[in-house]
Amino acid sequence: MKPLNDDLAYDLGDFFKIFGDPSRIKILYALLQKDMCVSELVGELGLNQSALSHQLRLLRQNDIVKFRRDGKMVIYSLDDEHVGILLRNGIEHLSHKNAYEGEEVSE
Repeated sequence: MKPLNDDLAYDLGDFFKIFGDPSRIKILYALLQKDMCVSELVGELGLNQSALSHQLRLLRQNDIVKFRRDGKMVIYSLDDEHVGILLRNGIEHLSHKNAYEGEEVSE
């Protein structure tokens, strides 16, 4: 395997920074379950609408989530199956790691 070039390493680092915020992780996990509008996400996560909108904008700008309009409602979803795979793999990794430490991570 050849080394990762600097540009790709930088882009990959920026990509994974998006997953470094607990609020964004909660949003992504909620969207992993089903597509939702902002009001559903606010109710589900308990975030205020302004904070949620800010996080959704960051996730959209980084191609992590996408949206579609349904009349006046904007419905958010994960951008593609890769985002769900990353999230599930992270949860699985932590569950596996914590199983050895006597803890359990719940989904």
